Amino acid sequence: MKGVVLAGGLGTRLYPLTKVTNKHLLPVYDRPMVHYPIQCLINAGIQDILIVTGGNSAGDFLQLLGNGADFGLKDLSYTYQQGEGGIADALKLAEHFADGEKIVVVLGDNIIEGNIRKAVQDFEAQERGAKILLKEVHDPERFGVATVDARGGVLKIVEKPKQPESNLAVVGIYMYDARVFEFIDQLKPSERGELEITDVNNFYLRDGTLTSEVLHGWWTDAGTFDSLLRASNLVAEGGANRLDVGAGGRRA
Repeated sequence: MKGVVLAGGLGTRLYPLTKVTNKHLLPVYDRPMVHYPIQCLINAGIQDILIVTGGNSAGDFLQLLGNGADFGLKDLSYTYQQGEGGIADALKLAEHFADGEKIVVVLGDNIIEGNIRKAVQDFEAQERGAKILLKEVHDPERFGVATVDARGGVLKIVEKPKQPESNLAVVGIYMYDARVFEFIDQLKPSERGELEITDVNNFYLRDGTLTSEVLHGWWTDAGTFDSLLRASNLVAEGGANRLDVGAGGRRA
C-alpha cells in the first residue's frame, strides 16, 4: 500500500505566517508540521510516500525532506498542485503514483497521538471500497461531520455543516481503493469552488463500501492559530507518535 501526504493550499487562515512560506513548513513544537503526517504513514508500515505540494515554497519541501533518508525511507516522491482546487483536486495528482494500488491519504496539517497501523491492516483486508477515521470534537462545524447508526455504520457525511447532527469529525486520514480517481473525475466544484473530499467519501457511501473506525488517542489539525498552538502543546507534552530526525539520519 502507498501513502500520500497532501501539503498544498494557501494556508489563508494562518496569514501572515503563511505570507512567505507553506503552512506545512511551520513548526509544531520542535519539528516542521509536515514531519508528522509522514511519520504517521511510516508508523503504519508504509514506505512508498508521495508529497503533494504547491505555491511558491514547493522547493523548500525538497530542501527539507530530500529523498526521505532522514526518515529511514529509500525514496520520497513529489508532485506539484497548480492553484488551490481542494483536497480531491490535489489527490487527483496521485493517480500515476498510486498505479492501481490502494492508498492511505493524510492531510499535511493533521497530527495524531496514536498509530493507525491496525486501521490500515483492516483496510488491506477489505476487498474494495474506502475507510475513514472518526473522532469526537467540540467544534464539528469546522470539519466534515459523519452521522452514524447505533452500530457505527456511516449514514451521512456533511462538509462543514452550520448545524452539525453529530460531533464526529472525519479525521484527515482517508483510505481508498483505485476507484477513487474515477470518482474524482465525476466531481463538480462545490459552492466554495473546490472539489470536496467529502463528495468522494459519499461516492463510497452510496456504493455501500465505506467503512469507518473511531481514532484512539487525541487528534488535531493545525490549520488555525488556535489549533496550531494546541498541536504544539500536545506534542510538547509527549503525546505525538513521532521520530527524531536529524542530519545524520534516523535516530531513536
